[in-house]
Amino acid sequence: QLETLEQEEQECLELKPHPTEKRTHVVSHQHGMTVTKTLQEGEAEPQCQSFSYSQSKLQGLLLEGASLLLLRLLARRQTMPPSLIFPAMDTEGDLCTSSY
Repeated sequence: QLETLEQEEQECLELKPHPTEKRTHVVSHQHGMTVTKTLQEGEAEPQCQSFSYSQSKLQGLLLEGASLLLLRLLARRQTMPPSLIFPAMDTEGDLCTSSY
């Protein structure tokens, strides 16, 4: 059983004159999971957005870190179960599905 307790992701785009930085922080808590996204373009004030998902919507959720670990385990075992599909989160923080 893989469970993500917290995940931090950062992307930087160094284009002049407006470098862009995007951060996503995901933290698990008793009632579900909270996602906080921060976007900063150049010298502008950072824009923050935060939203939560209930525990019922997250059943079986596989975030990026856990997905990489699962892929390593499957490669080491040299096996792939048929129809391996998990709930996942896309780059915008929306729920989607991931299949292997």
